Amino acid sequence: MLKKRELHESAELFELMKHPEVFPYVRQKAQSAEEFAFMTRQLMVEEHFGQTVSRTITDDWGKPIGVIALYDVADGAGFLGTWIGKPYQGKGYNPKAKVEFFKELFFELGFQTVFMKVRKVNKQSQRAVEKLGYAIDAQDLHPALYAQVNSGDIPFELFKVDKDNFYLYLATQTNEEEQAI
Repeated sequence: MLKKRELHESAELFELMKHPEVFPYVRQKAQSAEEFAFMTRQLMVEEHFGQTVSRTITDDWGKPIGVIALYDVADGAGFLGTWIGKPYQGKGYNPKAKVEFFKELFFELGFQTVFMKVRKVNKQSQRAVEKLGYAIDAQDLHPALYAQVNSGDIPFELFKVDKDNFYLYLATQTNEEEQAI
């Protein structure tokens, strides 16, 4: 479902990213497959230096279908960016990818907090975040950060996932699965 980024997947991911319903919401907007490969190479270097964490999302057969990344890493926290190609949206890949990614971030890499800023006009992504049982609205909890992410021309909603809430969510899911058996 998740794997480290590889340059040879850049052309395939670029084709998915450039879809008009995906492209406006992608953080790193490339205009060509070559530019996307260059940006991917930069991300790999940034990850080496602990500035970002980036993974390729794959389908059930290992085909690249999107990207999930943690940007602006500082003090055990960062901002999540996720996109999935249009043909794969609505098929359950997003929540599965997030759970896998958060497990890696919190339990392997030692992160404490992940923030998600979602454009107010992006209702599909807002609904997706609201369905997550471990994400909370962070506007009131972090008013200065909320003001900072909304200091530009594009208005955002701000959500937060912290290690403790995510751990409780996983424990609840495991308990529910055990009871179902």
